[in-house]
Amino acid sequence: MTDLAGLYILVTRPAGQAQGLMDKLAAAGARPLHFAAVEIVEPHDIAGLKAVVAGLATFDWAIFISPNAVTRAFNLMRSWGQDWPPTVRVAAIGRGSARELRRLGFGDILVPEGRFDSESLLSMRPFEDIQDKSVLIFRGEGGRELLGDTLSARGARVGYAECYRRAAPSADVSGLLRAWARHGLDAVIVTSVEGLHHLYDALGQVGRQWLTKTPLVVVGMRQRDACLALGLQGPVIVASGADDEALINALLSWRAAKNPL
Repeated sequence: MTDLAGLYILVTRPAGQAQGLMDKLAAAGARPLHFAAVEIVEPHDIAGLKAVVAGLATFDWAIFISPNAVTRAFNLMRSWGQDWPPTVRVAAIGRGSARELRRLGFGDILVPEGRFDSESLLSMRPFEDIQDKSVLIFRGEGGRELLGDTLSARGARVGYAECYRRAAPSADVSGLLRAWARHGLDAVIVTSVEGLHHLYDALGQVGRQWLTKTPLVVVGMRQRDACLALGLQGPVIVASGADDEALINALLSWRAAKNPL
């Protein structure tokens, strides 16, 4: 498959989480570049997180917002010697989170179909009838409030296990700027609002001028709105989720629309 042949595409996922997507882009004929727009680090309040997770058995459901939420939560639980209570059911926003949960041995995972976002999960029957149930949401610091607020409004007891945070990158941006000046970029993939802001800040005045005109692939309406708020003028392509398949399908659809047969 070479539907993305010749396109220079920037992947901004954290270090250690980009290679799979870059390999798939290369297999589709693209020329991927990587710049980690965020670093995934420990949350500020480890003691508070440990206290919340210690009460995990009192919850009916656990929802994992991202693959980072899965891996960080279980790594910490292992370090604390805590097992997963068998009575707690699990749900995941997207395919990437579900894949990580299956890798850890979970079989019965509630995952939306179609779009992979909070709205889709909330439309599923178990979370429509959630009165008097309890839900623990595993997420990063400063995550979106829609999911928890809606569940609370439906009568659920909601808690948060904030098991990571996104920090500004420490990587040198000069290599990216040189590549951008030499080849140009056909598209930029951004999977979080924090990553978009960190990339924008890191690029400096010259890089921002290029970014302003470059198509961006994002994973939700929050990211789209953040692009508009920054004054970015290139097309914003909203993927159906944050996993590799959804991002590549969004690029393929955009490329096909640009170059119809």
